[in-house]
Amino acid sequence: MSTAVSTEVAISTWNIDPTHSTAQFKVKHMMISNVKGEFTHINGTLNLNSIDITRSLIEASIDASTINTREAQRDAHLKSADFFDVEKFPTLTFRSTRVSRRSAVELEVEGELTMHGVTRNVTFEAVGPTAPIKDPWGNTRLGLSATTHIDRKDFGLAWNGTLEAGGILVGEQVAITLDVEFVKAKA
Repeated sequence: MSTAVSTEVAISTWNIDPTHSTAQFKVKHMMISNVKGEFTHINGTLNLNSIDITRSLIEASIDASTINTREAQRDAHLKSADFFDVEKFPTLTFRSTRVSRRSAVELEVEGELTMHGVTRNVTFEAVGPTAPIKDPWGNTRLGLSATTHIDRKDFGLAWNGTLEAGGILVGEQVAITLDVEFVKAKA
């Protein structure tokens, strides 16, 4: 009898639960404080290889029009051609190209991030995935958190204003934080 594990058993598909997942960002405002925001609609899948996590794949997309910084006028400006240009580029996407283990609970997830029509390689520092658990409705869930930093100008988001006292209105470095909950797809 063979003890080899079937690839079909080792790989499972997990869907992002958009109601329990967040995609947040933070950027300097007027060089003195941080403005935080989020995109309120994220979806995608994780093809998890439980035998060799480095052979897993994640794909995600975000509806750019769901940007929310708790200030309607700023959100409208961010949706305009000065920034995300959501009419022309309605979706931000990420597709992993390599997963590597840093420790028992830490991963590096490299991949292609596309926003504003520009694709760049980025690396997320990730914690997880957590151990799967059953929810009260019979679904199996797990979670993952990830962070990265990007230069917004690398994605063509170059609009800025100059301050009277010197400096710029909007920082170029953006911190991105993802907290994602996945639901195992039914077989």
